[in-house]
Amino acid sequence: MELLIGLLIIAIGSFGQSSSYVPIKKVKEWSWESFWLTQGLFAWLVFPLLGALLAIPEGQNLFAVIGTADSSAILKTIFFGVLWGIGGLTFGLSMRYLGVALGQSIALGTCSAFGTLIPPLLPSLFPEAKPLTLLLTVGVAIMLAGISIIGYAGALKAQNLSEEEKRKAVKDFALKKGLLIALLSGVMSACFNLGLEAGAPIKKVLLDNGVDALYAGLPSILLVTLGGFVANACYCIGQNIKNKTGKEYFSVKGNVLMNNLLFCALAGGLWYSQFFGFEMGKSFLTGSPVLLAFSWGILMSLNVTFSNLWGIWLKEWKGVGTKTVTVLIVGLLVLISSIILMAIANPAA
Repeated sequence: MELLIGLLIIAIGSFGQSSSYVPIKKVKEWSWESFWLTQGLFAWLVFPLLGALLAIPEGQNLFAVIGTADSSAILKTIFFGVLWGIGGLTFGLSMRYLGVALGQSIALGTCSAFGTLIPPLLPSLFPEAKPLTLLLTVGVAIMLAGISIIGYAGALKAQNLSEEEKRKAVKDFALKKGLLIALLSGVMSACFNLGLEAGAPIKKVLLDNGVDALYAGLPSILLVTLGGFVANACYCIGQNIKNKTGKEYFSVKGNVLMNNLLFCALAGGLWYSQFFGFEMGKSFLTGSPVLLAFSWGILMSLNVTFSNLWGIWLKEWKGVGTKTVTVLIVGLLVLISSIILMAIANPAA
């Protein structure tokens, strides 16, 4: 029952993340860099800080408690956060050029594989990571097969639609540019899980101080997103200066400003929910080492599944042929099968 609860919590957070790009479409009169930085303020600072505060016992200081952990673990967690921030930045661009469905599928598939396999392959850097097993490798292979099939469906979509139809579904659609950006994004975005793995000593310190396992991983999320915010802020502010769009933050007023802040906050909160749910859900998976090791892959697989469902809802797949839809559905089924395989595996494996 605990395994099912853990998977359900992760799934709820995943649905939130996959929904986070929908509110952004409601932002008005702001350029990409302006709304990206604003939603990032909520996604990478405000909500992670609020989440981290849940883990700290009453009367204690958050940063004082974190400071008792090994300083190298803190620095590594933030460093991987900076690398993830670069991936998060290009992740937004992959949505811009490929749309929600295809962009997230390619980026998250790459992210899932690297984020799952690197920690056990580098035990000296991630001593708390679970060893690589044959079952875990098979699960990742099935997951990547599902991602590849979905990517093929995206290629069929690009062939079937006219340029006008592509632009109608995704305004700045550009397949080759989008694929390159999505692959880069996936590799760099995997650093989020590497940051969480590097932050394992921080989590252990909190557990040793009586913090509930349900919340012990939340401060590490804050450190990772802090590094990511720095990377994204540098780029977005640079773009604001280059494109002379910095005035947008102040030029919109009244209802438009409130509209933008509201939907950026909603997007940020939904985005953060994936990692809030991820860390809380993992606390229920400790009885299954295999499932726990594959938890990052589960989160990414669910993100891909939900993002494609959103893509269908937003009519990004409208106008494609039966073959393309069939390939997409097969890819989603293969993706989900990787989660089922891990779930039914021997918990003691």
